[in-house]
Amino acid sequence: MSLGENLQYLRKKDNITQEQLAEQLDVSRQSVSKWESDTTYPEMDKLLQLCRLFHCNMDELVQGNIREINLEGKEEYDKHMNQFSIFIALGTGIIIFGIAVMFLFYGLNYFVGENTEIFKEDLTTLIFFIFLTIGVAILILMGMQHSNYVKKNPVIDFFYTQKEIDEFDRKFSIFIVTGVLLILIGIMLMLGIESIYPEIDSNEYLESLLSCVFMIFITIAVMIFIYASIRKSKYDIKEYNESNDKESDLYKKNNLTSTVCSCIIMIATIVFLIAGLGFGEWGMSAPVCYSVGGIACGIASIIIHHRK
Repeated sequence: MSLGENLQYLRKKDNITQEQLAEQLDVSRQSVSKWESDTTYPEMDKLLQLCRLFHCNMDELVQGNIREINLEGKEEYDKHMNQFSIFIALGTGIIIFGIAVMFLFYGLNYFVGENTEIFKEDLTTLIFFIFLTIGVAILILMGMQHSNYVKKNPVIDFFYTQKEIDEFDRKFSIFIVTGVLLILIGIMLMLGIESIYPEIDSNEYLESLLSCVFMIFITIAVMIFIYASIRKSKYDIKEYNESNDKESDLYKKNNLTSTVCSCIIMIATIVFLIAGLGFGEWGMSAPVCYSVGGIACGIASIIIHHRK
């Protein structure tokens, strides 16, 4: 592709008119039109401005085929981020679903009798650990893959059009509303059943079963929230590039957030091990440690990213 074809492609991709581009470069619209038709060529300082504006180098702008370069980079980045969002949501969902299964097994334990070998508390805790191990393994694996991808691609071109971004913004709203509705349905289901059958509070089996159903609603909602959030961040190329710039404030804040959240999760794990492998009814409430840890991580992230 010629310089004119590359320039025209980049301008249309960013939804910029010739007049708008001319204003940014402090030239006339006719000059931009002549550049795009390859009638004349911009001066060196204008070429440098164009490279900065469209986030490309001079070789790509003057001699390369930017359309093909963008398509190749876009396909690789798109595939990676889509896979990343699916597996991070899946890993988190498996961990929370493990808590739902734990509630189910506690309920079955009360149903068949506490002395029954099949549903002993130790076995119930072990089953949760299996879900926890699988979920954490997925999260670590995907985290490592994402880290390797970022190291190879610290800077990404701005190849999404405004139309694509607006299209997903509409889908994002649907994802969030769906997740919130699932949580509200779960809450209304619990309150409705408890109001119809007030004796459920004295029935450990039914209470645990109801908690299991509620946690399934929470699992699906959280997976939707995580999947939608990562997919939305995929379109924020500016933030991606800034978060990989070691000199930027965002990079430093992300590092601090990771450190703080790692410490919180380690503390939650220690408390869980002490409580879960400990005594009596503590085993039932031990998984809540991770819920509290997750909330604490969210609060820490908000504080860190909003401080001046």
